[in-house]
Amino acid sequence: RELRLTGGEPLVRHDLVDIIAALRRNHPALPISMTSNGVGLAKKAAALKAAGLTRINVSLDSLHEETFTQLTRRPFLDQVLAGVDAAWAAGLGPVKLNAVLMRGINDAEAPSLLAWALERGYELRFIEQMPLDADHGWTRRNMITAAEIRQLLSSDFVLSPDPRARDGAPAERFEVRRRMAESGGSSGPVLGTVGIIASVTEPFCSDCRRTRITAEGKIMSCLFSREEFDLLGLLRSGASDEALARRWQDAMWLKPKAHGMDHVGLDAPDFVQPDRS
Repeated sequence: RELRLTGGEPLVRHDLVDIIAALRRNHPALPISMTSNGVGLAKKAAALKAAGLTRINVSLDSLHEETFTQLTRRPFLDQVLAGVDAAWAAGLGPVKLNAVLMRGINDAEAPSLLAWALERGYELRFIEQMPLDADHGWTRRNMITAAEIRQLLSSDFVLSPDPRARDGAPAERFEVRRRMAESGGSSGPVLGTVGIIASVTEPFCSDCRRTRITAEGKIMSCLFSREEFDLLGLLRSGASDEALARRWQDAMWLKPKAHGMDHVGLDAPDFVQPDRS
């Protein structure tokens, strides 16, 4: 039903616009989205929209330059903000922003980051930090949980469940209203929505509807899967569409019931992180 280009970083592909244009020619009605770090997006947003890109997600963990540089290891906050604005202007909406909160680094920014996104009409989604880092330094103890995110936001906002069906989406959406200082209740209209992707502590494996292809043409049934199935080899051998479909089905039928991270203890984790970051 939808194709998403992720990474790594799609914008480093010099032929990205050509790839999207080819996808659009072959699939005129297919929603094509992309996840990006936003660096260099300002220069390409209009061309991506013209080529057939439907919408975009941009990673944005902080609005403070020093914190942004600490988290991303790149001093490019201005470029990312310019890219977000350019994507909006080009019509790549709804523009969604992905933020990962890190304990003691940017977690206090949660309310101000949401306020900034709401003022501009962007949809912010907070994502629990997942054990997919290349350094394998993830620990459950340092992760900001979905419950903590909701608590952080409650200082300024009142969240209520979005009445729209989740329909297999990874983010649980909430309608956002301003909190009244005197009564502690909400005041005024819905300002927008916020999403929380609780992949670790409140997993949605039973309703997951995604399948993934790596840059090397391997099928993965889950980001945390330790098994990969070769699709590129079949493609290059001239295999039929039916053979490709069977390979894909074989991979997805072996998808685990759950990743198991929600049962991992704080001090003695038994979850095995995949080798691929």
